[in-house]
Amino acid sequence: MTKHPRTAAVIGAGFGGLALAIRLQSAGIQTTVFEKRDKAGGRAYVYTDDGFTFDAGPTVITDPDCLEQLWALSGRRLADYVTLLPVTPFYQLCWEHGYRFDYANDQAEIDRQIAEKSPDDVEGYRRFLSYSEDLYREGYEKLGTVPFLNFWSMIKVAPQLMRLESYRSVYAKVSQFIKDDQLRQAFSFHSLLVGGNPFRTSSIYGLIHALERKGGIWFAKGGTGALIAGMVSLFEDLGGKVHLNAEIDQIEAGDDRVTGLVLKDGSRHAFDQIASNADVVHTYKHMLRDTRRGQSNGRALEKKSFSMSLFVVYFGLKTSHPELKHHMVLFGARYRELITEIFGANGLAEDFSLYLHAPSVTDDSLAPPGSSAYYVLSPVPHLGTADIDWNVEGPKYRDRILKYLNDHYISGLLDDLVTVRHFTPFDFRDELNAHLGSAFSVEPILTQSAWFRPHNRDDRISNLYIVGAGTHPGAGVPGVVGSAKATAGLMMGDAQA
Repeated sequence: MTKHPRTAAVIGAGFGGLALAIRLQSAGIQTTVFEKRDKAGGRAYVYTDDGFTFDAGPTVITDPDCLEQLWALSGRRLADYVTLLPVTPFYQLCWEHGYRFDYANDQAEIDRQIAEKSPDDVEGYRRFLSYSEDLYREGYEKLGTVPFLNFWSMIKVAPQLMRLESYRSVYAKVSQFIKDDQLRQAFSFHSLLVGGNPFRTSSIYGLIHALERKGGIWFAKGGTGALIAGMVSLFEDLGGKVHLNAEIDQIEAGDDRVTGLVLKDGSRHAFDQIASNADVVHTYKHMLRDTRRGQSNGRALEKKSFSMSLFVVYFGLKTSHPELKHHMVLFGARYRELITEIFGANGLAEDFSLYLHAPSVTDDSLAPPGSSAYYVLSPVPHLGTADIDWNVEGPKYRDRILKYLNDHYISGLLDDLVTVRHFTPFDFRDELNAHLGSAFSVEPILTQSAWFRPHNRDDRISNLYIVGAGTHPGAGVPGVVGSAKATAGLMMGDAQA
């Protein structure tokens, strides 16, 4: 048994995997990252088509402090690698009949808009913000980077979680403070950004509101892919190695220790510690398929509930639309009913609610001069919920979404279209090995949070670790970067044992 592990492998170069690798390399553990695809990023992949740059996944950057910490570990500065641009308003929230709400980090402006819509909710919103700040302190600052490895670690924090009524849903708690139906939607949709149904997700995720108000919302100049590139540069400057086009076929393991990795090309690589940023079900069911632990835990993980999937359309226009906002949430005619169908119906709803990303409003480098780049995503059921042949339905659904945008929000879209591509639940399954095509891994309900999520260190295999959306604390950029801090602490502690 290796007493002082000096080498580590990280499987997957997503935000969580890179953040973990940077922490380990900064601590003197020689770390190698293996990435299946031809670029780093994971869900934060980048497409380039006809002069347009499209971020594949996360575009909302919150809590820049959690990123700056990664550079500070080695006395460097994030600003020397990446330029973060502030986004305001944070989001423009839009409804079909024309009502719009600009959600910005401006208390007076928020109060003014709420007063216009529902005067009685001004004070209610302030109480909700105070509640969200309490959640942020207890759920994010205190617990967001602490690994829950045993049930008693959960019991210790239970009184605070009970005090905050974390057993209630996000929507139920928002509704205690806000009476207007559209404002309830405006302040409860955030859980969808981490794969959670607002009507089922623990109210602890109401902390996202305070997180945004505290740290702002940012966009990396050049796109989120530029932030990934900055993380790779930092890691390599520290002496770390990234192998692209390096798909892992198997993690070699005995009963209680992993010893190395076998790549698809048949090559073997030995390491003292291994961390997986891959999908958790894929990690156990496929990569550890020849071990008892992989087989048993793979079956157990499959029984959990998983977040919805996404259908994403990336498109470029030969015109610009400065009237749009950077982040727009486009609510359909139905809210609760649509979300219920997304998380539980075997089929595709006729209507949709959409997130429209219009980054050219902030950064004109992402499209040719006079042009503009976009992506629009629609939450859809995962493959275990709805039996949909996306090879057939995908092009139809794409065209429905583009026509809807053309008719309601971007006049002339269909005439000005230069390039378009789409990404379906099949692609989440096949490109990202995501179980059931889930976009955010294990669903963030209370009984699948903290200790109840897959642990940052495996319970049986002492030098196998998990990082990313499938472990504590969960999905979203701050979540997976927080998971990296929790996992790195365990790995560094074990390396010294």
